Amino acid sequence: MTDDLTMDHLVPAGIALGSGLLGAFLLRMLLRWLAGHAGRTRWSGDDVIVAALRTMAPWAAVSAGAAGAAAALPLTRAVQHNVNQVLTVLLIFVATVTSARLVAGLVRSVTTSRSGVAGSATIFVNITRILVLAIGFLVMLQTLGVSIAPLLTAMGVGGLAVALALQDTLANLFAGIHILASKTVQPGDYIQLSSGEEGYVEDINWRQTTVRDLSNNLVVIPNGQLAQSNMTNFMRPEQQLTILVQVGVSYDSDLEHVERVTIEVVAEVMAEITGAVPEHEPAVRFHTFGDSRIGMTVILGVGEFSDQYRIKHEFIKRLHRRYRTEGIRIPSPARTVALQQGAVVFPQQRTGEPDDAPHAGFVRNLPSNPSRVDAEHEIS
Repeated sequence: MTDDLTMDHLVPAGIALGSGLLGAFLLRMLLRWLAGHAGRTRWSGDDVIVAALRTMAPWAAVSAGAAGAAAALPLTRAVQHNVNQVLTVLLIFVATVTSARLVAGLVRSVTTSRSGVAGSATIFVNITRILVLAIGFLVMLQTLGVSIAPLLTAMGVGGLAVALALQDTLANLFAGIHILASKTVQPGDYIQLSSGEEGYVEDINWRQTTVRDLSNNLVVIPNGQLAQSNMTNFMRPEQQLTILVQVGVSYDSDLEHVERVTIEVVAEVMAEITGAVPEHEPAVRFHTFGDSRIGMTVILGVGEFSDQYRIKHEFIKRLHRRYRTEGIRIPSPARTVALQQGAVVFPQQRTGEPDDAPHAGFVRNLPSNPSRVDAEHEIS
């Protein structure tokens, strides 16, 4: 210190430090009140911003109070510089952690609002958090007087070695980024791969995609495999879809009557069953003269992929009941086999006759039941 401590030094320092603590308390109370209002809004981003400010603002007020107190005290230039540097590093650290939390929260909020589900694409969240923390760490080193140029050079060389050693991991990482950036797959989509895996996408992280199938089991798929596989997304370009149900009626049916009754059942199912599309226009298309029936396709509207099983179940039950009421017959597969009486020729054994001589034979008329053939006759 340059001078001895006096009340003229301590009073301003105490006032500055007390003001910082009081400001931190008031800011925390204010932000708590704002958090209550933000929780009642539909956008989740304001909750993230208020939560980040509740961490950053009190520490900034305390640091400002401490800096004011240090300036009021009779400190040497070196001590004053060290105090200011420590407070600056502390602020940078708090700001870095707060910024990482804020940016990650906003990214999570954006991905959640776009996908329309409660899951989040953690790959973007983790990448943004790591980038913000790395930038804040480099800024702290620069503030402390540490040159970051050699560190960046070493990180570049080391990154090349790591990239060669972790080719599969990096392939999964960039495949996941490509999948999310192209919006091919997002959390909440129902997908089916050519290899047979299917289900709802729960999450896409830096290495793998987690899919929950209809049995409520989790299937883990590497991002690289997902990017290279032939895939059907049942939620794109829209969530609603149509399903086809095959029906057959007998040849003696009145097809106009069949079509009218079937359309009425479709309209009833679309209006009453949860998951159906009420505005779907019923459609029935006859297409095949089968062996025992006339085939037709019934087109149903479904609001979401997993709803199709419940809608098919209800439609088939109601259609079967209505057909029985209307006298419309659904024939079971049948095949008619016609057996005719014929002749079986048993060639006679050769007895040295010339080749051009006609071969005598024994002819027996078959009875109406060909399964029993009298075998007592011998070749003459």
